[in-house]
Amino acid sequence: MITIDSHIQELIEMAIREDIPAGIDITSAATIGDDQIGTAEYRLRESGVIAGIPVAIAVLNRLGITDIETPVIDGDENTSGTVVLIARGNVRSLLLAERTTLNFLTHLSGIATLTRRWVNEVSGTQCQVRDTRKTTPGWRVLEKYAVRMGGGTNHRMSLSDAALIKDNHIVAAGGVLKAFELVRSQYRDADIEIEVDTLDQLKEVLVGNPDLIMLDNMSVEQCREAVTIVNGKTKLEASGGLSLENAKVYAQTGVDFIAVGALTHSAKALDIGLDLRMES
Repeated sequence: MITIDSHIQELIEMAIREDIPAGIDITSAATIGDDQIGTAEYRLRESGVIAGIPVAIAVLNRLGITDIETPVIDGDENTSGTVVLIARGNVRSLLLAERTTLNFLTHLSGIATLTRRWVNEVSGTQCQVRDTRKTTPGWRVLEKYAVRMGGGTNHRMSLSDAALIKDNHIVAAGGVLKAFELVRSQYRDADIEIEVDTLDQLKEVLVGNPDLIMLDNMSVEQCREAVTIVNGKTKLEASGGLSLENAKVYAQTGVDFIAVGALTHSAKALDIGLDLRMES
């Protein structure tokens, strides 16, 4: 489960400020007594993988709601109609929390659900589904967490975690092997991944013993040949031109990873709703 650290708390505070910049929910203030109690049930409107329950709880806690039940946990796959969270308390607070909790839950669950589809597509192979840095600003930790809840794996979290030598670095450095040697000479302990566009580049950089080689926009046949050339000397990642429809055939080439930016930048929000029940 994810730790609710200061960064996530800042996101929660920002979301609440966006909803009540003047400090009041005028609709609830006009229609709901300040001491009314109710129960909110968060229910799936479609089947999917849940992610974000701890964040939703943190939002509710921030607004004074502590009587909370969690019938499911992050990573669970559930059918439409399943209640994933139950909260009881002040109705004004429950409704103030509604949109923020649902924004976190629907978005993160959407990522987890899409990731699970990719993972299921490559099942039976050694290949792992991996995310990228194509994330929503400020949400990277949460979105990459959601990928893990869907069964995927994470690439580096930031530019400081590891080196990824891409085509523009290669152009600037004056060649694929030159770029690799420059990084290795200055950051001897860093993991280094390098992107190659051709099998000739692959052969050239293989002598430097990189930790991982990214096969950029290569065909299934080229990926299969790359696996033969490398022969276990390093790990390989296929990137570009991937879809759910061709994920299996790429995975069956023997590459270790497929990189899927769509997990975070194109996931559809999972439909989750809140049903309120008033208490007399």
